[in-house]
Amino acid sequence: MMTKVEQPLTDAAIKVRQVNHYQFSWVAGEPGRPGTFTLQLVLDEGAGEEVLTVDADDADVLKELLEHTQTVQYDVPRHTLMFGVTPAGS
Repeated sequence: MMTKVEQPLTDAAIKVRQVNHYQFSWVAGEPGRPGTFTLQLVLDEGAGEEVLTVDADDADVLKELLEHTQTVQYDVPRHTLMFGVTPAGS
């Protein structure tokens, strides 16, 4: 017996998406004030995107993780990046 899935299944129903591309940006602040770093994520080959505001320390850590992790997922409703995939039982 198959589990019933509520239809139609829409893009909005997908909660976790794969990060395919990313771009860091820096926006200048008011004179004498610090700027703001943003991280733009392209999800599922353009099916979605997210822009996160991060501080300089987080930007450094995220850059390293994004450069060195082959598979990165993003949980859209929880605004959570997940790095790597480990098979069950490993």
